[in-house]
Amino acid sequence: MLKSRNITYTDRIRRRIRLLYLLLISMVAYMALLVELGGGDSRIMTQLAQDVSRLIFFGGMIYVISRIVYNKKLLKNRMLLKEQMLTEQDERNRYLHDKSGGTVMDILLVFLMFMNFTASLFDMAAFYSVFAILVLAVVLKAAAFYYYGHFKAQEP
Repeated sequence: MLKSRNITYTDRIRRRIRLLYLLLISMVAYMALLVELGGGDSRIMTQLAQDVSRLIFFGGMIYVISRIVYNKKLLKNRMLLKEQMLTEQDERNRYLHDKSGGTVMDILLVFLMFMNFTASLFDMAAFYSVFAILVLAVVLKAAAFYYYGHFKAQEP
């Protein structure tokens, strides 16, 4: 049985930092692998596929790096750490996250971005199929988040 219940919040932040470093290294290795496999031929990629693949990869790298920096900043500042812990434990934030798909939807979005990035480098038909599903998933998550955050909050 996992002992994650007994881990302090500081240890959770340290674990997140290690996982984010692992993710960053994995992203660079995956990109190198795709280039070696011949992906990203500009003769077969549409402009949309090029733009989306760059946005997903480099935007993802920037996001991961920013999260690493933010989490390291939390470890240095106890006030920020406590404030972040309270924000994460806030019932309303947890309710909105759960009602908008929760962790399962978050994982689905990550895998759809991964599949979209890979498809954009090799096959345009697969890219457009996965891209449509990705856009639909993002719209559904945003709509559910807005609905439960705005309209459900006003009910008595």
